[in-house]
Amino acid sequence: MNVDKAKKRIAKQVKKGFHGYPLITLEYFGKTPDLASEVVISFTAEEDAQPQKQTFVSDKDAREDEAIQSALVKIIERADAKTVAEQGGVSILG
Repeated sequence: MNVDKAKKRIAKQVKKGFHGYPLITLEYFGKTPDLASEVVISFTAEEDAQPQKQTFVSDKDAREDEAIQSALVKIIERADAKTVAEQGGVSILG
């Protein structure tokens, strides 16, 4: 899947806001605010449940990595997530 198409599909899901569970949360991390070298996707099946997390790492910006963005879309679809949330910006790795 084209990276722009994948990003648009994710953004569309994020814009919908909270509609219940299952919940998918995306958070980007990097050494600088301009480069996200990894993304953590969390799946929470129901309220008060422990989230399941998966990390994807990239040599380049994970937000522009076609394979990673396509995988995120597939995970969201397969989880049948009612809510998709995205942490704004890039969190700095310590």
